[in-house]
Amino acid sequence: MAFTDADVQGAMKLLIDPNTRKDFVAGKAIKNIKLSGNDVSLDVTLGYPAKSVWAEIKAMVEAHLRKTLPGAAKVEANVSSKVVPHAVQRGVKLVEGVKNIIAVASGKGGVGKSTTAVNLALGLAAEGARVGILDADIYGPSQPTMLGIKGQPTSSDGKSMNPMEGHGIQAMSIGFMISGDDQAMVWRGPMVTQALEQLLNQTRWDNLDYLVVDMPPGTGDIQLTLAQKVPVTGAVIVTTPQDIALLDARKGLKMFEKVDIKILGIIENMSTHICSQCGHEEHIFGAGGGEKMCADYNVEFLGSLPLDIQIREQADSGNPTVIAEPDGKIAREYKQMARRVAVKIAEMAQDHSAVFPKIVVKST
Repeated sequence: MAFTDADVQGAMKLLIDPNTRKDFVAGKAIKNIKLSGNDVSLDVTLGYPAKSVWAEIKAMVEAHLRKTLPGAAKVEANVSSKVVPHAVQRGVKLVEGVKNIIAVASGKGGVGKSTTAVNLALGLAAEGARVGILDADIYGPSQPTMLGIKGQPTSSDGKSMNPMEGHGIQAMSIGFMISGDDQAMVWRGPMVTQALEQLLNQTRWDNLDYLVVDMPPGTGDIQLTLAQKVPVTGAVIVTTPQDIALLDARKGLKMFEKVDIKILGIIENMSTHICSQCGHEEHIFGAGGGEKMCADYNVEFLGSLPLDIQIREQADSGNPTVIAEPDGKIAREYKQMARRVAVKIAEMAQDHSAVFPKIVVKST
């Protein structure tokens, strides 16, 4: 029996992608269907990085096609990922060399936002994406320490800076520019926002799928600059379960809504405390706060992370959890959250500005 494209498309409509929770046809992942006698081959091009599950998806697709296309001889699925730019706030142009910008924010300090940001960035990179991280916390830059990067950035043209690199991701921080760990940034708001714009736009980002921006806490000057001048694809809110942190996280969420930046989801950090002596786990900051906030604002709960001494020790040593224990339980949580963030971005409207030609009017 000879198969048609419609037979293959019909079969793939019945198979759900476990990451997007949609069928592969609705997710526009099926490309290049080739039929030769009873042989079937196709490309499955995912819109999100998922290197760790390519083999799993390949096996799932091939088994499904053999089952739903009786008589098929050779069945081959080639699985890959392709990340494209997605829509941002109106009137804000994309940054050269960067397809998508993810802001990681919190309403208040001390909730583990920077640790979460760097592990999300490393999680996206582990899934095969080209990733960078911008440390937007001008007063308290922590990414140089967390990524174990020393030294200062160089310039190839005297106008722009080459990003630093740590654990395979590109990085830029005001921390690279100051001498000494105890140097204080005694700057007023306008200087801080100007520094952020320069760090973003004068860095030669090299073909990034995602730039993760580690935001300072609060809803002040930097957050407004980010909303008005930086093309943010979406924001991730980090909170802890206790009421006072959730109160501030809600303010952060409302701020992004007001400036038309999509909320990709909420991560609840320090959800439980794990005793380093006996392994006992308990909700010392309360339970269910992050999930309730998600229900109240109709946004996705991306997951929860424990208050674990190893997470802190690994970040402080310059080897965050995703690098220190790539196959560990907590690293898997970070990678799963990173993949979910990427899926949420893949479902957003694409940015097509780059496909339109530039029209130049000259008088001749």
